[in-house]
Amino acid sequence: MKEVISLKDVKKSYYLGKQELPVLKGIDLTVMNNEYISLMGPSGSGKSTLMNIIGCLDTLSEGTYVLNGKDVSKMTDDELADVRNVEIGFVFQQFNLLPRLTAWENVALPLIYAGVNKKDREERARGILDKVGLADRAHHKPNELSGGQSQRVAIARALINNPSIILADEPTGNLDTRTSEEIMELFGQIHEQGNTVMLVTHEEDIANFTSRIVRIRDGVVESDTRKPPKGGAIPQKMINS
Repeated sequence: MKEVISLKDVKKSYYLGKQELPVLKGIDLTVMNNEYISLMGPSGSGKSTLMNIIGCLDTLSEGTYVLNGKDVSKMTDDELADVRNVEIGFVFQQFNLLPRLTAWENVALPLIYAGVNKKDREERARGILDKVGLADRAHHKPNELSGGQSQRVAIARALINNPSIILADEPTGNLDTRTSEEIMELFGQIHEQGNTVMLVTHEEDIANFTSRIVRIRDGVVESDTRKPPKGGAIPQKMINS
């Protein structure tokens, strides 16, 4: 199995004036291709900081981070931006869709930065929307979509560049229980199709959909547990509903 992520003795501190505020205090974590992982921990544990470092949204203070064989620990901001666009797909709690763009235009945004022409962007975006059950909503704007539909658009956008890893930050935080389960079953299907998926959550029910739970407390890994995931792939009739 291919190693996608390798973190060794990763530390991160912020500074308030001259006072050092350590957040991560020596994280060791290895993620293999096609793993399905949840990061858990109380508020202030460092899990969001760790997710930001893995997603190349923040830089580490000490240690090493290797993503797909590339040492990103020493990359410049421009190099990190390139890695983010090619290697990582992001899904956020707030969806982060642009209100004036249609669903397919939101999904196609990463392809603009990749230099793909408009015809190919639309074709690929529509294809991904079809896979998440939203082919008939391609021309709808975010205010014309439900919360669950908006999150599916966000997931489609994360998938558009076929990234090495999907990172989801509290992806069900703004959804009701039934919609949350549908979204998690969709993530399960994405994982079964070969994608590596990592999500941050504070909800045990959501974490139980994943096959590995890494708990962070006080800036270190408290526990790392593998288990059979809850449920499976989302039924086709549910995707198309």
